[in-house]
Amino acid sequence: MAHDHNYDHGLEHVDEGGQSNLKRVMIALVLTGSFMIVEVVGGVISGSLALLADAGHMLTDTMALALAAMAFHVSKRPPSGQLTFGYQRFQILAAFVNGLSLLAIVGWILYEAVDRFLHPNEVLGATMLTVAVAGLVVNLISFTVLHGGDQENLNIRGAALHVAGDLLGSVAAIVAALVIIYTGWTLIDPILSLAVAALILKSAWSLVKRSAHILLEGAPEWLNLTAMQERIVSSVAGVGEIHHVHIWGLTPQQLMLTMHLSLACDVENQSQVLRDVKRFLKEEYGIGHATIEVDIDGCADG
Repeated sequence: MAHDHNYDHGLEHVDEGGQSNLKRVMIALVLTGSFMIVEVVGGVISGSLALLADAGHMLTDTMALALAAMAFHVSKRPPSGQLTFGYQRFQILAAFVNGLSLLAIVGWILYEAVDRFLHPNEVLGATMLTVAVAGLVVNLISFTVLHGGDQENLNIRGAALHVAGDLLGSVAAIVAALVIIYTGWTLIDPILSLAVAALILKSAWSLVKRSAHILLEGAPEWLNLTAMQERIVSSVAGVGEIHHVHIWGLTPQQLMLTMHLSLACDVENQSQVLRDVKRFLKEEYGIGHATIEVDIDGCADG
């Protein structure tokens, strides 16, 4: 097949997978939201930027996970006269917003880190270490739950990236706490916060880029459009020529296509050719919704 995983996670698995993803997001939401309060208190008491940065990230994660859960719920709504494709695209909007919120968190961490470099403050290493270790355990559980979901779903992927950022934040806070306890060097706190911010930035940019590509009706990154057209012409009997091809996705799993095709001169059963083309698109490329216009005496669009 030209693209196995897209077909494997086709439309027939959307409802079942969506329900499983929703449960995973809800578990992570409860864990993250509950521990966020603990981390805020611990960060204020200890004076640690690494903890406060992670707490701020967890606050964003709580909102992001709530948005992700809402997206899975809303996407189940049936199509309407105004939204004829339904609400599946809401998941992509949620992923895009999640990515932007991650970028905002990176900006806040950078600002606070610079301020700590200019104005160093006392950090209580023991308190910081206790809270960071507890946070690591909570984040490991949340990440394991989310990582077991469908990683081709940008909504679950965005939620997992948020929690991964928290996980990195907890690790950085533990390292910083140990350095402070044994050496008293408090500048390690903003330094490791910057390292975490750099890792979050990479993941956030990837999420924003992928979700924006879908929102802009971009073709799947893995698809070679020219090669696909050539394969259809050479593999499906009765197809003469193909043009005006447009392909996009409501989500990465739900691909849509429109195109024009002309028939070979000896074709007797036009309907069979169309059925063969649609079957080829679904089996080889995971495209479950294809609208095909047959050109008679030239293209009607000129």
